[in-house]
Amino acid sequence: MSDSATLEPETRSFLSGLGFEGGAQEQLWLEALTHGSTGSARDYQRLEFLGDRVLGLVIAEWLYEQADDAEGKLSQRLNALVSREMCARIARAIGLPPHIRLGAQARADGGTESDNILGDVMEALLGASFLAQGFETTRLLVRRLWAEAVSGGAGASKHPKSALQEWAAGSRRRVPEYRVVDRSGPDHAARFTVEVSVKGVGQIEATGTSKAEAEKLAAQAFMEKFA
Repeated sequence: MSDSATLEPETRSFLSGLGFEGGAQEQLWLEALTHGSTGSARDYQRLEFLGDRVLGLVIAEWLYEQADDAEGKLSQRLNALVSREMCARIARAIGLPPHIRLGAQARADGGTESDNILGDVMEALLGASFLAQGFETTRLLVRRLWAEAVSGGAGASKHPKSALQEWAAGSRRRVPEYRVVDRSGPDHAARFTVEVSVKGVGQIEATGTSKAEAEKLAAQAFMEKFA
């Protein structure tokens, strides 16, 4: 990334309004918002790696404080709350999409609506916050941004894939099988279609912005139709 690159005034105001401060670290915020399609020397991937770990620790501590649930239940909620889909949902809720720095083609391909990109950039911002502002400030940011998801019980119900597997076992059926039947679009805006089948029962397809999301939606649709 060129040292001459600077944040747009609207983006600087957007970050500040959310609590992502640290003007002396502007290059960190630029990096966190920059997709590889721009051709910049630095993009968000390293910060995303860091932010993913920061988010996981904050949410794990939060869940531990809230209840005496067993490890399995805590892990179920943790996985839902730190998932790419949840990070993308938070990104949309705070109005992040227009501030992501994308190459022209990636933007034309709908990159600002990609769960993959939105989730990654959300995590990258948390990584940048950790470096620029420290853990405690970032912890408070996460608790504010994820408050509705946590209080709303995200992840409290069983994941559709787990529910389907348990239903199949309880019905003395074969283990559900998942198969990618189609993948379309560029890497930054990919669409996956997955078929889930249970021998002797049926099969159904669903499409999502990631393989995991498509599998989840397929399992949910299968349960609604056959269980």
